[in-house]
Amino acid sequence: MIEFRYDTQLLIEGENLDEDAINDYFTDHFKGDCLLAVGDEDLVKIHFHTNEPWKVLEYCASLGEIHDIVIEDMDRQARGLKG
Repeated sequence: MIEFRYDTQLLIEGENLDEDAINDYFTDHFKGDCLLAVGDEDLVKIHFHTNEPWKVLEYCASLGEIHDIVIEDMDRQARGLKG
């Protein structure tokens, strides 16, 4: 059984982005695992496993323009279905 169902990935494009602050916000406000927040002040890549991907999208959109969004259902994939 998968604890955090949705593999959520996206790019945030903006100004003065701080990957450490983004990482800390995720840790403090979202339940999930496998967090990756890397980049620079103009572009940050997010990878996160969660049950509430819409919260991740809402937060990231507040930081800048989000794009290249991928949300995959790992539970469906584990059952051999299209994720």
